[in-house]
Amino acid sequence: MFSPYLTLFRTPGALKFSLAGLIGRMPISMDSLALIFIVVAASDSYAIAGALSATASIVMAISMPYWSGVSDRIGQRALLMRVAPMKAIGITIFIVLVLNHTPTWTWFVSIVFAEATSINLGGLVRRRWLHVLSPDKSTTAEDESDRHLINTAYSLEALNDEVVFIGGPIIATACATSIAPAAGLIAGIIFLSIGVPFYISLRATEPPPSPRLEKNPHPAVIKNKSLQAVVLPSMFVGGYFGSITIVTVAFCTLHAHKSQSGLVLAVWAAGSGVSAIVNGLIKWKLTHAGRYILFLISLTVLAIPLLFVHSIFALGLTLFCNGFAVAPLLVNAYGIAESTVPPEQITETLSWVVAGMPLGGAMASALAGWVIDNHGVQTAYWVPMGFMCAALVATLSYFTTYKALIGYSSKHD
Repeated sequence: MFSPYLTLFRTPGALKFSLAGLIGRMPISMDSLALIFIVVAASDSYAIAGALSATASIVMAISMPYWSGVSDRIGQRALLMRVAPMKAIGITIFIVLVLNHTPTWTWFVSIVFAEATSINLGGLVRRRWLHVLSPDKSTTAEDESDRHLINTAYSLEALNDEVVFIGGPIIATACATSIAPAAGLIAGIIFLSIGVPFYISLRATEPPPSPRLEKNPHPAVIKNKSLQAVVLPSMFVGGYFGSITIVTVAFCTLHAHKSQSGLVLAVWAAGSGVSAIVNGLIKWKLTHAGRYILFLISLTVLAIPLLFVHSIFALGLTLFCNGFAVAPLLVNAYGIAESTVPPEQITETLSWVVAGMPLGGAMASALAGWVIDNHGVQTAYWVPMGFMCAALVATLSYFTTYKALIGYSSKHD
């Protein structure tokens, strides 16, 4: 039953780079929550925390595709050695400024500097999987068994993402509430400082760089209609994710359980982790596009109960069930994207899938923070609901594209 995963585990070097990537991307689940803790402690304002989170997300949305494109051209190791240290320095500067209560505008400047060096490490790991599973073939030409194995690899990384989002919020919350408000961000720096050097050291599995050609260069990946059809809805899905985080922290604080906010978010990730495992075992007949639409609708429907929760237990149960649609949605977003571009542009393409998410998260975090401050926590759960509805509407503008993608044979899936 678990033979696809066993095949992945036997791939030389794969477990090492997957583990290194897991450790190195722990900060993605910690920084946004840790930022809320330190900023609220310093300013007593969810609106400022939401605005800072929004600013960070906008910068991330711009920087991640850029650095992923650089990775395609110069190689993963060369990129990480140059850029990752700057991220650690930037977050450190932000912490120092907030703790010393410098003018609020300096907090914004420092977070812009820090997030301008954000790298989509998850995309780099997925690119390595494509390289080790099909090193001599175009990623759009595998046979059906290869495609199923790649789907399993993506599901494994989705599971790793959920491990990150289970452990990260718990660690960030524990550090911020038990040690000091800044401790959550400091813990993220430690994970980054361990995971990235480990990942850099694994040179045997690194995909070769593809220097930009002087003649007949490939067009910009964002011009690809299939990629656009994923990026636009996923941007609003990112708004859903971002607003859920800040509203859940506020909800737990309102009910005198602030220290449990990380645990509640971890329960949400646990539901997604369960679905990631199952998704990697299934040999789907639907195409990636068909599954993407299916799980987009499912996530919207499963968000409705959030409007009616009135206790921590009910919130945790609702988020756990909601998580069942998260991992398969992201797996199939990646599947649509990577199958429509040449190998030389895959890392940048994979980064675009999630680059839209922090952009949506930027809008949603600022809006959710304002609603919490002015209309209360319960009303704020309409923000994530609204973003999911917007994600469904966004697919309509690419109706023809999805119709063609869903019509592909399962061999391309």
